[in-house]
Amino acid sequence: MTREELKEKAHSLPLGPGVYIMMDASGKVIYVGKSRALKNRVSQYFADLASHNAKTRAMVAQIDHFDYLLASSEFEALVLENSLIKRHKPRYNILLKDDKGYPYVRLSAEDYPRFSMVSRPARDGARYFGPYGGRSATAESIKAICNALRLPTCRRQFPRDIGKERPCLNHHLGICDGWCRGRLTQADYQARIYQAVRLLEGKFSQVEGELRAAMEEAAAALRFEEAAELRDRLRAIELLGTRQQAVASSRADTDVVGFYRGTARSCFVVQHYLGGALAGRDTEVLPTPMEEETAEIVSALAKQYYLGRSTLPWEILLPRAFDDLEELAALLSENAGRKVTLTVPKRGDRLNLVQLAERTALDEAERATTAEERQSRLMELLGRTLGLARPPERIEAYDISNTGASNIVASMTVFVEGKPLRRDYRRFKLRDMDHPDDYASMEQVLTRRFRRYLDGDEKFSALPDLILMDGGQGQVKVAVAVLTSLGLEVPVFGMVKDGRHRTRALVAPDGREIGIAGQQALFALVGRIQEETHRFAITFHRESHARQTVASALEEVPGIGPARRRALLDRFKTMKALRAASEEELAAVVPAAAAGALWQKLHPKEQEETPCE
Repeated sequence: MTREELKEKAHSLPLGPGVYIMMDASGKVIYVGKSRALKNRVSQYFADLASHNAKTRAMVAQIDHFDYLLASSEFEALVLENSLIKRHKPRYNILLKDDKGYPYVRLSAEDYPRFSMVSRPARDGARYFGPYGGRSATAESIKAICNALRLPTCRRQFPRDIGKERPCLNHHLGICDGWCRGRLTQADYQARIYQAVRLLEGKFSQVEGELRAAMEEAAAALRFEEAAELRDRLRAIELLGTRQQAVASSRADTDVVGFYRGTARSCFVVQHYLGGALAGRDTEVLPTPMEEETAEIVSALAKQYYLGRSTLPWEILLPRAFDDLEELAALLSENAGRKVTLTVPKRGDRLNLVQLAERTALDEAERATTAEERQSRLMELLGRTLGLARPPERIEAYDISNTGASNIVASMTVFVEGKPLRRDYRRFKLRDMDHPDDYASMEQVLTRRFRRYLDGDEKFSALPDLILMDGGQGQVKVAVAVLTSLGLEVPVFGMVKDGRHRTRALVAPDGREIGIAGQQALFALVGRIQEETHRFAITFHRESHARQTVASALEEVPGIGPARRRALLDRFKTMKALRAASEEELAAVVPAAAAGALWQKLHPKEQEETPCE
C-alpha cells in the first residue's frame, strides 16, 4: 500500500479500543500495539513523520500494510496485545529474550531417574515439582540435594555406562557415591531418589529421622565407615533445610521488580520474596531501547513476564507507574483466581526493596556491558538524539577565549568514539582583531581550519562527523555559513549552558533546543566535551598572555632582538621562570653580555641593595 492508502485506511478505523498489527512487504509482523481509540492512534503514524522519533520513522518506513482487531474493552485489548507479541515477537516491540516462567523441577521416568529444571510441565510420564520462586535458586537447590544425597550430576547414563569408565571427579570430591562403579544397586539408587523427593516436598524432619536412625544402627553394628557416610549426609541435609524450605514454595508472597537503563545494555530484574526472605531472582539483560520512556519499557517487560502465568505472587512492587497498570492488575487477578496487587512504593521498606532490585539490575547490566559496547551505544544515542544519519565517530568542538582585544585565541578539541584524541587538538591565534567579537572570531577560526582541509594539509586532513560550538544559535549559524561557503556539509550544534556553567541542551541551527539532562550518559559526555574544550582554550590564552608579557619585558633589553626573544620564550615561557633563572642559565640561551643586561633588568632592587666596595 502507498503512504496515502495507509493514511486513508487509518482514518477509516473505528474509534473504539483494539489492537493494530503493522506488517512489512513480506507479511512479517514488525510491530503490535494497542489503543483505546484505534483511529486516532494509528492515524498518528502516517500524519507527520517529522514529529516521530528515529525508531518510529524507521518502523513506519517499512510498513506495507496493517491489520487490526477490535476489542470490547481496554482489558481485552491488553490480553490480545500480549498474546500477539508473544506469538510474533515483532522487531520493533520491546521484547524479553526468553519468555521465562517460574521454574519446575522435573524427575525423569527412567530406571535411574535424574532431576532437571524446566520452564513448564509436559505430559511425558515424568514427575514435576513446583513451580518455585526463581531459576538460579532452583538450580542451586537441585545441585545441593543431589550433592547431599550423593546422587550423580554427570552426563553418564545408567545402567548403560555402569562399569565402563572410572568414576569422575565428583566421586573423589565426596559429592557422588560413584554409581558408575556398579557397587550400589538400582534399589539403593531408588531409595536415594525417594529421599530427594521428600526433601523437595519439604519433609526434612522425616528424612533426617531416617538417616539418624540408620547412622545409629550402623554405629551399633560397628560399621563405622557406613555410619560416617550417613553422618555426613545427615549434616548436609540439615544445612540444606532452611534454604530449601524458602525455595520450595509453590509461589512467592511478593515479587519486586527492578529496572536499570544503561548506555548499551539494560536489565530487568524480578526478585521473589517468601515470608520476607529472598527466595529467588530472575534477571534479563537486553540491549537498551533507545526511544521509549522508562515507564513504557517497564510496562512492556512486566506484561510479557507475568501474563499467561497461572502461578502469581500476591503482590508485585514496581519501580514505575504506567498507563495500563490497573488493567494489568485486573488481568493478573483474573488469571490467578484471586486478587494480585500492583504497587509503586513511594516510601518505607517497600521502596527500599525496589531500590535494592534496581541496584541488582544495575550491577547485572554493567557486568554484561563491555567498555566498547557502552561507548558505541552512547555514540548511537547521540546520533539518534540529534537526528544524524549515522552515529558520529569524530566530533570537533570549538571555543573562544580572550581578555579585551589582546590575546584572542581559539581551541579545537577532537573526540573519536567519545574519547579525546589529543594529538589532533589545534590552537588558533586570531589575526587582525581590534576588539572582542565571538562571531567574527569563530568565522575566522573555522574558515582557516576548513580551508586547510580543502588544501590537503595533513594536520587538518580529517573531516568531522559532528561539530559542537561552545555557544548558542548565533555561533551555530556562523559555523553553518562558513561550511556552506566552502561547499562542505557537517552537522553543527551549540552547547547551551545553564546558570552553573553546565551544558543543559544542544541547540540546532534553527534554534530548536534538544534537552539532554534526562539522559545521564549523554549529559555527561557533552559536559566532558564542553569542559575539555573550555580548558584547552583557557590554557592557551594564559600561555599566550604570559608569552606576551615576557616579550614586552625583553623588548627594552640591549642585545636581545626578535630571534633571541623567541629563544628565551621557548626556554622559559613565563616571567616567573625568567626571574628565577640565574645569570648563568640565561647565558646558556643568549650571549653573556645580553644575559647580564637581562638579569639586571629583571632584578633592579637587588642591584640597588648591593653595597659599594
